[in-house]
Amino acid sequence: MVSSSSQRNANAQYELALKYANGQGLTQDHAEAVKWYRLAAAQGNANAQYELALKYANGQGLTQDHAEAVKWYRLAAAQGNANAQYELALKYANGQGLTGSCGSGEMVSSSSFQGNANAQYELVLKYANGQGLTQDHAEAVKWYRLAATQGNANAQFNLGYMYDKGKGIPQDYTEAVKWYRLAAAQGNANAQFNLGLKYANGQGLTQDYTEGLKWWRLAATEGQVEAQFNLGVSYMNGHSVPQDYTEAVKWYRLAATQGNAHAQNNLSMMYYNGQGVAQDYLEAAKWYRLAATQGDHLAQYNLGYMYSKGQGVAQDYTEAIKWWRLAAAQGQAEAQFNLGMSYKAGQGVPQDYAEAVRWYRLAAVQGNTNAQYSLGAMYEEGQGVALDYIRAHMWFNLSAASGYGDAIKGRDIVAKQMTLQQITKAQKMANNCQQQNFKICD
Repeated sequence: MVSSSSQRNANAQYELALKYANGQGLTQDHAEAVKWYRLAAAQGNANAQYELALKYANGQGLTQDHAEAVKWYRLAAAQGNANAQYELALKYANGQGLTGSCGSGEMVSSSSFQGNANAQYELVLKYANGQGLTQDHAEAVKWYRLAATQGNANAQFNLGYMYDKGKGIPQDYTEAVKWYRLAAAQGNANAQFNLGLKYANGQGLTQDYTEGLKWWRLAATEGQVEAQFNLGVSYMNGHSVPQDYTEAVKWYRLAATQGNAHAQNNLSMMYYNGQGVAQDYLEAAKWYRLAATQGDHLAQYNLGYMYSKGQGVAQDYTEAIKWWRLAAAQGQAEAQFNLGMSYKAGQGVPQDYAEAVRWYRLAAVQGNTNAQYSLGAMYEEGQGVALDYIRAHMWFNLSAASGYGDAIKGRDIVAKQMTLQQITKAQKMANNCQQQNFKICD
């Protein structure tokens, strides 16, 4: 039992600690704040226990110690402190300062529509990974729920996320929507964004893209970058809103200035095409470069294209090759095809037919019709590979299936050099290649 006089004393100690922590009426001093928080916490003051845990977690006024932070979070959480329950849940989700059953390595964002969702949430959840401590998502769910039922918006969002991804609890989109909605109603921008995703994708509720846009708009006005990007995409494509390039540019710009690489790439595209803004290659190259340096493969390809054409930058085939190579390494088929063209022509690189064939093939097996045609031509001419009319016919045929006119002509020309038996074999190979989704084509 704690007497009323002890409680009053603990409250006074807590209030004094707050003043030291915030520099209210006296010089800010985190070490002094820790001293008074500790005295109040030892007497059972839940708020002081929570604040002391925060100091340990952040290393303010004392040496950072996640295990000690967990100890005080747990004491405050047991008294019903919603903030402590939420922080304790984060610790379990990250395995920070705890031991427990192993969970999965790291949380991933729910970005099934566009963009990389929940960037802010990811920063919180991922920074602690790799500290050699185990995780316990089920325990995290327990504490999120306790905080969420007390109205903590962050906990509501995180509990919704756990249901959304099936972390520590069976996946349940309906429950995810329930908790996202509660957090969204309190203005949690990430919850608003994810609720918009659920409406857009019809997960846990009836699909309603217009309702999804409503929630994205609310999140976007709060600066939620993925929501801004998705609004830009919606206006660019006229998806459930009248097509409006100017409005698309507006939302892309807001997201791009926050560093969103997808938005930077799309804003560049608007400048390149003169959609919603005056055509401006210099501005397009600027935004492509920003996105490309972040590793966006589309921007890398597009920036390489601008170097190859001398648009917004001085023409430089070597620089074009550099950016195409980066995009190609990520599997970007158009960049792979362009590398093949460059090696065949010896443009920006020494001419190398074998290398051209290699890049053509990588793009061709992804269904790139230009690469399929070009690979067929290499087999027809015996450049970089042994001359092989059967494989030439096969690749021409695959390209022709997509309606590529030159491939149709190429196939008909090479067929004149082949026997009926060879043509039949080539057709079977092409058919098998398609059925195997280009996995087995030779």
